[in-house]
Amino acid sequence: MPNQKYTLNDEEMEFIASLRCESISNYKKRKDRPTYRVRINPEEVKLLEKFRKNQKYILDLKISDSKIPRILVFDMETAPMRAYVWGKWKQDIGSSQFISGWYILSWAGKWLNNKNIMNDVLTPNEAVNENDKRIVRSLWEVFNQADIVIAHNASRFDVPRMNTRYILNDMMPPTPYRVIDTLVVARKTFAFTSNSLDDLAGYFNIDHKKETSFELWDRCVNGDQEALDYMAEYNIKDVDILEQVYLKLRPYIKNHPNLSLYLENEDETCPYCGSTNVAETGTFTYTNVSKFSNVRCLDCNAIARRRISEYPKKKRKNLITSC
Repeated sequence: MPNQKYTLNDEEMEFIASLRCESISNYKKRKDRPTYRVRINPEEVKLLEKFRKNQKYILDLKISDSKIPRILVFDMETAPMRAYVWGKWKQDIGSSQFISGWYILSWAGKWLNNKNIMNDVLTPNEAVNENDKRIVRSLWEVFNQADIVIAHNASRFDVPRMNTRYILNDMMPPTPYRVIDTLVVARKTFAFTSNSLDDLAGYFNIDHKKETSFELWDRCVNGDQEALDYMAEYNIKDVDILEQVYLKLRPYIKNHPNLSLYLENEDETCPYCGSTNVAETGTFTYTNVSKFSNVRCLDCNAIARRRISEYPKKKRKNLITSC
């Protein structure tokens, strides 16, 4: 099938140019029109359709006046570093020994409780040239819309690595967001035999991750299209698993971002899931100087406390506390 001509706007033209490792300045707009008219091959068409779908999800958020917080469930895969070494164990590898550093191979994400999954993956040409700028930009666009981000090992891996790729690709920081790290929650709150995402899924009777081996990463960095497609599927599956694991852990998460602040409801609102379906428990949370009544969310089962003290005012002046 011959390459067909497509009409592209600025963002789409920049996307196609980046696929070709070219600058958008290499292309000229149509006379008296704000668009480009270029021939693109079938593989570029497939990627363009995915790009347009991701952009639509982002645009829908931008034009929405809803106060529902934008909670992003997210995962990414990175390429391994390559280096010359003299042994297998306890190696101190000098900077001059590195052949290449790590970079992002693919990412996937979805808005909580939304069936649409966004994702991006390197092309074979980008993988061989270790050029992740295009997918880092698409990742930044999604993060720039997020209020809260959920990831497994977010604090020590995903967030620092994303920030690294942003600054190395000359990008500004995205707008601020809160982070929920399900690995940190699992370690601090429970005593599971293993805290890996796959093992947590098994404990909760959730489908396991797709099978992989190091060969997959090796094939990806060498530009194998079939491997890159599988990597994207693997990434998407992880996001689906992560959402289910998060929902299972959610009632136990201490200091969960308070969704009622975003929603600004008149009625009492669950700080965990945003539901107004809450009920009295007849119990209290006690601090050293006060007590607060508890409510339970009948939708997500989390316990929350009210902010108004239930301790009698007349007795406060006689209250003493331990040093």
